[in-house]
Amino acid sequence: MNIKIEQLFSEDNELEQSEFIPLISDGEEIFNFEGKEGDSLPILPLRNMVLFPGVVMPVSVARNKSLRLVREVYNQNGVLGVCTQKDMKVDNPAYKDLYSNGTVAKIVRILEMPDGSTTVILEGKKRLLLKELVESEPYIRGKVILENEIVPPEDDRVFVALIEAIKELAIKIIKNSGSIPQEISFAIKNIENPVSLINYICGNFGLKVLDKQHLLEIDDLQERGYQLLELLNKESQLLEIKVSIQAKAREDIEQQQREYFLHQQMKTIQDELGGDSKQQEIVELQERAKKKKWNDTVKKIFEKELSKLERMHSHSPDYGLQSNYVDTILNIPWGEFTKDNFNLVRAQKVLDKDHFGMEKVKERILEHLAVLKLKGDMKSPIICLYGPPGVGKTSLGRSIADTLNRKYIRMSLGGLHDEAEIRGHRRTYIGAMPGRIVQNIIKSGSSNPVFILDEIDKVNSDYKGDPSSALLEVLDPEQNSNFHDNFLDIDFDLSNVLFIATANNLNTIPPPLLDRMELIEVSGYILEEKVEIAMRHLWPKQLDNHGVKKDHVTISKSTMKEIVSSYTRESGVRELDRKIAKILRKVARKIAIDEHFISEITGDNLQEYLGAVEYNSEKYQGNDYYGVVTGLAWTAVGGEILYIESSLSKGKGEKLTLTGNLGDVMKESAMLALEYLKSHASLLKIDDSVFENWNVHVHVPEGAIPKDGPSAGVAMVTSLASSFAKRKVKKELAMTGEITLRGKVLPVGGIKEKILAAKRAGIKEIILCKENKKNIEEIKDSYIKGLQFHYVSDIKEVLDIALLK
Repeated sequence: MNIKIEQLFSEDNELEQSEFIPLISDGEEIFNFEGKEGDSLPILPLRNMVLFPGVVMPVSVARNKSLRLVREVYNQNGVLGVCTQKDMKVDNPAYKDLYSNGTVAKIVRILEMPDGSTTVILEGKKRLLLKELVESEPYIRGKVILENEIVPPEDDRVFVALIEAIKELAIKIIKNSGSIPQEISFAIKNIENPVSLINYICGNFGLKVLDKQHLLEIDDLQERGYQLLELLNKESQLLEIKVSIQAKAREDIEQQQREYFLHQQMKTIQDELGGDSKQQEIVELQERAKKKKWNDTVKKIFEKELSKLERMHSHSPDYGLQSNYVDTILNIPWGEFTKDNFNLVRAQKVLDKDHFGMEKVKERILEHLAVLKLKGDMKSPIICLYGPPGVGKTSLGRSIADTLNRKYIRMSLGGLHDEAEIRGHRRTYIGAMPGRIVQNIIKSGSSNPVFILDEIDKVNSDYKGDPSSALLEVLDPEQNSNFHDNFLDIDFDLSNVLFIATANNLNTIPPPLLDRMELIEVSGYILEEKVEIAMRHLWPKQLDNHGVKKDHVTISKSTMKEIVSSYTRESGVRELDRKIAKILRKVARKIAIDEHFISEITGDNLQEYLGAVEYNSEKYQGNDYYGVVTGLAWTAVGGEILYIESSLSKGKGEKLTLTGNLGDVMKESAMLALEYLKSHASLLKIDDSVFENWNVHVHVPEGAIPKDGPSAGVAMVTSLASSFAKRKVKKELAMTGEITLRGKVLPVGGIKEKILAAKRAGIKEIILCKENKKNIEEIKDSYIKGLQFHYVSDIKEVLDIALLK
């Protein structure tokens, strides 16, 4: 096989991939070197090459020591040792600078090249181990030991399969590679000796010097084959990726050239039509900027970004993004405010007209308006309205905006889980845009709107970030004067925005976010309030929606009360609104058939419009049995009365049975009640033996409905005391309160709803904790007229009032 001079591999070349055509020696020639202990050889250091046994390889020699070495060995027809340097930059390598594993080689020929350099053709013979260097002048000489190869037997099927796999993969790499000559593929196909094949591929392919050296150091030829196969696999995968990238790059270049020509044609057409659209756009942006009331900082940033836009080519991919950014800066209402209406009397009328009740909320808005009127400038409060669904929290925001004469914005946070929705995306992303805070400010066209953050308790977090943490800056009066949107990248003042958040459940709002808001409870409406809302707001609204005149249909308060109690079960008025709409749809149908139709909706014909009664109100059932007590419960749709029943059955007194779908807290209340009676049996003159001979069963009716909470504690004690003492409970009496093991009565919540439920059920007297007296004082006198309240602090007082003598 002939060697082309331009393919010779230079010793001083820093490339790791060899670009020469290696040759194969003719066979195992005998050379006069046994490599026993103490034998030494001249050592030729190679910079970035590894010579394998059986491979013939040209090496360019430049160092004086190396030139003298090769000429003396060639003249003596001797052999030399070839070792690779660890660092190719070292000119005079010592023992530590050389890999100890190398190859015994014979000089086939020395070639004097036309450019004055010298090339030596080396033939690898056998692997060696360099023990130490014994001479450094006139050239390096070292003690070496020959190393034998461990060659598997010829009939080893695994080894044969390995050789075939290496051969196939090597040919595939040569086919895909542009740097390895195709002639090598022919040589690989015709090498029959497995040792020669493995060494030939190791020396010839573009492997790293460190990988080649590692392969040379392996004694077992089969293991060397496995390592080589692994390296070839990596090389093959890299080549496939390279080919794929090159093909894609060619496609991209062709697409870019095509787009360039099209853009040039478009530019020519635009010039012919007269005028540059880009320049016109720049002029328009400059004119709009003159009308802005922004500060010097914003003005400076805008001018800089506009200058950047002018320098861009209109067909550049970034031109659209930059144009959008400049347009966004211009669209923001910098320093633009609506003038507040400080007429407090008008404000009160607007709020009362739109919403019935909600006195605390109205009072807070009027207070804010009064302070704003006196001071002239103040940071807007961050208000959170919380309460059950359908009570008018969201619609209240629009009324507040009308009251203040401000713009109204509503942003729903339900299901929000990406922080970028609040802060916006950075402009480095394709399709970046401002966050929804800035978007809504732009939409309102004002820097001081009423901003409703609806369903703030339903914000979620995931791998994209936590929106509730981003809201901390928005809802902090000390921070939101410099709100930073990632897209805008300019601080914007939100301190003049009146933020009103709404929520159903405060437990799901993170504490730091909750701490930044002023909480105002909007509780569910009682029956009387629902009737007023229906008559004042819902009925007129639905008449208008259905095109029905007031003269065609009338309804009384008593009928509306029946609709509320018998056809709805909610804390708000949404279902009530739907029921009224249902009635008027049927009325509208009758009017469409008979124009002279006139109707009055009464309790007698209500079922004609709404169907059968859907809900039956709980009524007081009397005190005919021992152990039956009327408790009071709070639900999301209002208050209800609840019966606690207990009975005794003969047994060992060890069993307490609790039924009625009770929660853990309610079960604990029953256990507390029983233990209290056991320890205070003498107060009721109950014999202690009763507890040892009777089992107790406590039941709360309507078992399909889950029940929990501590407020049934006093009712549990009274029920059990009635059963054990055989004393009936006072008529038309209900109670609510938590108990302790010492017999103390603790306050509970939902008092307003519970009291009104008791009144509807026909209850006359109610037992409450003394600390709940303040809740009673907040209820209108007309709602609690006819009720007698007993305020207690101890179970003994409860039993004295509740149990008959």
